[in-house]
Amino acid sequence: MSWFEALILGLVQGLTEFLPVSSSGHLQIFSTFFGIQGEQNLTFAIAVHAATVCSTIVVLRKEIWDLLRGLFRFAWNPETEYIAKIVISMIPVGIVGVFFKEQVEALFGSGLTVVGISLVVTACLLAFAYYAKPRIKTTISFPDAFIIGLAQACAVLPGLSRSGSTIATGILLGNNKEKVAKFSFLMVLVPILGEALLDILKGDFSSPGSGIPLLPLIVGFLSAFISGYLACSWMLNLVKKGKLIWFAVYCLVVGLVILFIR
Repeated sequence: MSWFEALILGLVQGLTEFLPVSSSGHLQIFSTFFGIQGEQNLTFAIAVHAATVCSTIVVLRKEIWDLLRGLFRFAWNPETEYIAKIVISMIPVGIVGVFFKEQVEALFGSGLTVVGISLVVTACLLAFAYYAKPRIKTTISFPDAFIIGLAQACAVLPGLSRSGSTIATGILLGNNKEKVAKFSFLMVLVPILGEALLDILKGDFSSPGSGIPLLPLIVGFLSAFISGYLACSWMLNLVKKGKLIWFAVYCLVVGLVILFIR
């Protein structure tokens, strides 16, 4: 992988991580175009996902700081309750990561068929969320948090948008769009940073371990961080306006094109 390929892939990851169009699916498409497959593709995907998590922390720093202050009061309060809901939402993806990691890794080298099908599924989810008119709840409940977590676990499939699946699921459950978008972005912080930390400890981010030179990893990380910061800020404002249907159209078109030309 060259530094220029890493720059493009980092930009793709950062821009698509927060938009409901599947960052993993777009990474797979562009990686296939560049001829990057297997372990290189997976290691780079984890690195740039970690970069976008860092950009989330910067964008939502006030919310995160308020949650941490509430947590360290060591009392049951709204912040502690919110963190408990985030922990519950992480259970499904944690189970997938522990028991099905090899199967998930295999999907990233299985070609574009899975990506095409998953993009079509993403389009359907976004369309349902756009046209559904559920009764709006005041807060995200504990059962809702777990169900949204199930959606996140399913979104390990390349092409099935994590943000699209979790936000659409939250909206279909009757939650406020802005609140569920922030919950969606916060609930992914620990799983992705934890995965990146484990890979660092195992040496998978070293040049010999990943097969990727250090410079492309750094370039990819920085480009994903910068573009992710811009995309996260934009997406939070966009969700308020409820314009997710255009992303459904985009995912449907791209998914069908992939399935047609694969």
